[in-house]
Amino acid sequence: MNFLIDMGNTRLKWAITTAGQLITGQPLVNSRINREELIKLWRNRYRPPRRVVISCVGAKQSLDLVQAVARELWLDVDIILVKAQAQAYGVINAYPQPEKLGVDRWLSLVAVWQQYHHSACIVDCGTAITVDLIDADGRHQGGLISPGLTLMKKSLDQGTDALTFTETIYPFGPANMTEAAIYNGTLAAAIGLIEHVWSKQPADRQLILTGGDAELIARQLKIPCLIDPDLVLRGLLCVLEGHASDTIKLPT
Repeated sequence: MNFLIDMGNTRLKWAITTAGQLITGQPLVNSRINREELIKLWRNRYRPPRRVVISCVGAKQSLDLVQAVARELWLDVDIILVKAQAQAYGVINAYPQPEKLGVDRWLSLVAVWQQYHHSACIVDCGTAITVDLIDADGRHQGGLISPGLTLMKKSLDQGTDALTFTETIYPFGPANMTEAAIYNGTLAAAIGLIEHVWSKQPADRQLILTGGDAELIARQLKIPCLIDPDLVLRGLLCVLEGHASDTIKLPT
């Protein structure tokens, strides 16, 4: 058994893997990451893993804590901290300084290429909205980064006197109240970004969404898409195994 840990900007996601199967656990929001919570989450629930594989785009303090807890629970466990590479697992990184590509974006590229073997537009709808393109030969063609829905709403709250942040969900469309107008404006901005990028892509490219707001955004898109909530974890599994996962046939 092995442990996979995806430390994002908002949540820590994790899974165990055995015989190539991914079994996800309960995510933990970053504000609750502490020694006691991690021990409660992981102690005595699973047999000791052989390896812990970690992707981290969050705070180094939290990463250090997770590694310390892993060693406390499982003594001499092998801990692998994944970084973006110039070329690996069939993917060629477009960045001239490959380590500058966020490891979460890198692992999503790896997961899509290894799992689907198809050119794709990958959109992570999380704290930030990231868009990455990969062609049919596994070449990363670059990407875009925008604030995510919550970050856009919070920026209005912090940058103005009259606009306030709320997590309330409203019907999509022109609104007759400010809170709903903010909700719909930020959602429309995300949709516009994705549909604009998509309009420039070849016809055979597949749109794949991941991240916490993927389903919310997908419901308003005019483009057919796949939703894969565990792309980064699947990328970690690819790194762990060091070879291709079983190919999944794309819908026509």
